[in-house]
Amino acid sequence: MKAIYKRELKAYFQSVIGWLFCAATLFCISLYFVSYNLLSGYSYIAYALSSGAFLFLFSVPILTMRILAEEKKQKIDQLILTAPVPVWKIVVGKYLAMATVFLSAVVVVCFYPIIMSFFGTVNMAEAYVSIFGYALYGLAGIAIGLFISSITESQVIAMVLTFVAMFITYMMSGITSMISSTGNIITKILNCFDFGSRMSDFYNGAFSVSGAVYYLTVIGLGIFFTVQSIQKRRYTISTKKLKAGAYSSTLILIVTVAAVFLNLMVNELPESIQTIDVTNNKLYSITEDTENFLAQLSEDVTIYVLASESNHDTNVEKTLKKYQEASSHITVEYKDPSVYPAFASQYSDSSVSSGSLIVESSKRSKVIDYNDLYETEFDYNTYSNSVTGYDVEGQVTSALSYVTGENNTKVYAITGHGEADVTENFSGSLTKANVEVESLNLISEESIPEDAQAIIIMAPQSDYSSDDAQKIKDYLNNGGNALITMGWTEDSMDNFNGILEEYGLSVGKEVVIESNVGNYAQNNPFYLLPTIQSTEITSSVAGNYYIFMPYSVGITVNNDDENNSITTLLSTSDSAYGKADIQNATSYEKEDGDVDGPFYLGVSSERTIDDKTSTIIVYSCDSIFTDEADTMVAGANKELFKSSINSIVTADVSISIPVKEYETSYLTVPQLQAVLIGVITILVIPVILLLTGIVIAVRRRKK
Repeated sequence: MKAIYKRELKAYFQSVIGWLFCAATLFCISLYFVSYNLLSGYSYIAYALSSGAFLFLFSVPILTMRILAEEKKQKIDQLILTAPVPVWKIVVGKYLAMATVFLSAVVVVCFYPIIMSFFGTVNMAEAYVSIFGYALYGLAGIAIGLFISSITESQVIAMVLTFVAMFITYMMSGITSMISSTGNIITKILNCFDFGSRMSDFYNGAFSVSGAVYYLTVIGLGIFFTVQSIQKRRYTISTKKLKAGAYSSTLILIVTVAAVFLNLMVNELPESIQTIDVTNNKLYSITEDTENFLAQLSEDVTIYVLASESNHDTNVEKTLKKYQEASSHITVEYKDPSVYPAFASQYSDSSVSSGSLIVESSKRSKVIDYNDLYETEFDYNTYSNSVTGYDVEGQVTSALSYVTGENNTKVYAITGHGEADVTENFSGSLTKANVEVESLNLISEESIPEDAQAIIIMAPQSDYSSDDAQKIKDYLNNGGNALITMGWTEDSMDNFNGILEEYGLSVGKEVVIESNVGNYAQNNPFYLLPTIQSTEITSSVAGNYYIFMPYSVGITVNNDDENNSITTLLSTSDSAYGKADIQNATSYEKEDGDVDGPFYLGVSSERTIDDKTSTIIVYSCDSIFTDEADTMVAGANKELFKSSINSIVTADVSISIPVKEYETSYLTVPQLQAVLIGVITILVIPVILLLTGIVIAVRRRKK
């Protein structure tokens, strides 16, 4: 086998074929490597590999077409048929020679993630899992080409048949979708020849054990069938022709069945064994919080996927399998909209997109739209949405908590006094925690409903009537909780301030100006970036984000009442001061009558009376929880809003899994360096390889 390997390897590199193969492979991958990774800054080598995989359609046929077909044409195969060497050693030697040629190019590609790491953060585990999967794909294709070359004596026919085989395996997922969108016995059989879909796990940052076993099985079968093809010709000169042929056919059947059985067994393994998640944020794994929740789940829940079982999002499928493995109470069923067009209408009056999930228990159900499973961001460079986060676990765990909980968590947003609306962006941030926000006009209600776990008062512009203020006080004195935002207003707010005073708080009329450059934004001292204190409420933003509070007023704290426990959340620097007459102010400079700081901008006050405890959280900016302010700090204001609400409500099961970031940081590659690396990888290396092959081939012919 060693002698065969050396002879074939030497033959490849003494002709143009081996050098051409390496040059073409590196040229194609390098082209996408420079485009995606260096110029666009993506930190995933998988983008280049997946885009360059089409090259296998042409490179594999060229590499494998002559390996056995040419020997058969020139009758050199008689040496194989009569040689005192086991046929399998000859075949394996030839296969290893071709594999070495292919892997020589892959080894060069292994340096690309290292080059990328000089310009940013690269997950090396993801990168090399992608390269490993790419290598398996190519090695499997070479095994197919080896077998096809053994059944014909024409290199052209071998090349064409190998191209057809590679094309079919490359396009099989599309072919099966055209045959049947719901799947049937034919598509299941054809999916055994689907190379492309099995690469998705490797490209997405997960080491697929089932995928690796599949490709290794294809390699093994390709070599085995090649051996049997040669053995059959050897047996034709034997007197035991019939007996040997029967033995060969029986062996082929046994090995094929064994290979199929092995893959079926691997596919039945738990998802946690089948797929090893190597992504930075463990995108396709479930967290310990979800595992603990599922361990306590005692009610049966069905998760319906609005898609066919043969044509759906494989990432979602893998995540749902982990839920099934973690709890025997979870059942997943696929409902193809083309077969069950009215199924979703049982659970929602609005249109539900394909791929959405419906989570149902004996108590209630919840629809998770497919668009909510991925977080997207609009890219103004390409004018398209790009995926930035994977939120299947967060949405599904939230839905499970909702459909199995005893009571809904309800928060009322008070209206009727010029309060700002709670936008969908902010109310939606509570949906995953199963907190429902509903509007409430105090004028039409005698009291705040008993099911209110908290109330939201968003920047009232006019004072409350004494009756409305008393309704708020009665609710709070009975153990209720409130999130309140206040800003500068022309009107006197005596009745409303009376609510705050019971908690040792009062809101001033001075608009705060910051003198410390690090505490304001956009060269505007009114655009405050307050100091975030380290508390349970602010823990999700402290140290990592800024909070944006334009045109805030100061909060004064009175600690004389021992019934109140006050905690500072946000504050200004010591150099801040308040503009007393903001309407007539002409400059940012401190003037007579302005009030010295520092100021409190966010405060939590807990009050205990007669064994009943209530909490109010007050922020002194009327626009802190608006979409415009939130955009300034990349969602930090919304995160503070969510954590503030979560701190004053009590759900049956309080669990909220954050969105898992889909993208790592971009690479920052200077254009000159990107061009230089591109010239070397796209042109210099492939051209040197090709010229080397030509020179060697010409010299060999002259000899």
